Amino acid sequence: MALTAGIVGLPNVGKSTLFNAITKAGVEAANYPFATIDPNVGVVEVPDQRLQKLTELVKPKKTVPTTFEFTDIAGIVKGASRGEGLGNKFLSHIREVDAICHVVRCFEDENITHVSGNVDPIADIETINLELVLADLESIDKRIARVAKIARTKDKDALAELEVMEKIKPVLEEGKSARSIEFSEDELPIVKSLFLLTTKPVLYIANISEDDVMNGGTNDHVKAVEEFAASENAEVVTICARVEEEVAELEEDEKQAFLEEMGIAQSGLDILIQKAYYLLGLATYFTAGEQEVRAWTFRQGMKAPQAAGIIHSDFERGFIRAETVAYDDLLNYGSMLAAKENGKVRQEGKEYIVQDGDVMLFRFNV
Repeated sequence: MALTAGIVGLPNVGKSTLFNAITKAGVEAANYPFATIDPNVGVVEVPDQRLQKLTELVKPKKTVPTTFEFTDIAGIVKGASRGEGLGNKFLSHIREVDAICHVVRCFEDENITHVSGNVDPIADIETINLELVLADLESIDKRIARVAKIARTKDKDALAELEVMEKIKPVLEEGKSARSIEFSEDELPIVKSLFLLTTKPVLYIANISEDDVMNGGTNDHVKAVEEFAASENAEVVTICARVEEEVAELEEDEKQAFLEEMGIAQSGLDILIQKAYYLLGLATYFTAGEQEVRAWTFRQGMKAPQAAGIIHSDFERGFIRAETVAYDDLLNYGSMLAAKENGKVRQEGKEYIVQDGDVMLFRFNV
């Protein structure tokens, strides 16, 4: 799964601190050959308690979690859509990611200057959103001019594309994102082909202070971000990037003790990874045997042969069937044999849509 979430934000909002936490928590290159893809890519394990439970049940020789990528996007300033600052680099990097994790400053600190002079998370969000909208508007205007010429020949594809773009343009002109528009099933492939920045799913990250963590993990700034996100049907993860950077340097037992002392059930970074993972429409299936228990990332809606191909192309090419049991059923009965005896192990064919948490054994022949 070559899907990645890009971390964006204005200067001095905590974006770099958060990315430092991600890279410090990252997997070692020795264990994952592709972990050192780029200096600005952090590869982290996807936290999943189910993997630990399966390990305790099966007692394999090794356990391998699935991983996820975050890309640190170049900083942005007002005017990025016109190439101001690192605008062109920022926009090109956003085009390459599949989802946006937008870090918003929700803490007061007189020692850290805000780029606009005062802490206003909604103004910060709107600054970045507007630059993306303007970039999309420019892209749409250019494409309409080209496609309209073809549409005059009554070309069906050109007419359909022009209709979709004329639906998007007035929304962008109002300063709203294209993802705020409802599209039909027929329109969605056309929208996807436009590669618009504002169709990418967004997760807002409210960065709070250490004092706010100790006082319940919220403040008026966070509440404002939550209200804004709700209007977009987006989610918010509240974290303290500075605390996460400290937590990322600790061993697992020290980490748990530190979180308990802070009154936190789960690290914000773990929650962020999980939220970004599902934001991209990703899910996890497992393989479990004496040699190895392993988590595999797949796209929701994927059929069994394609999911098998994630392990090896031969699995997909020679797919016969998939012996499948739901994670909860396997845990409930304690073993694959007991689950089978109770009719919980299914023989799934080529049309089976893999579900999050499936434990699978693929049968194939090449």
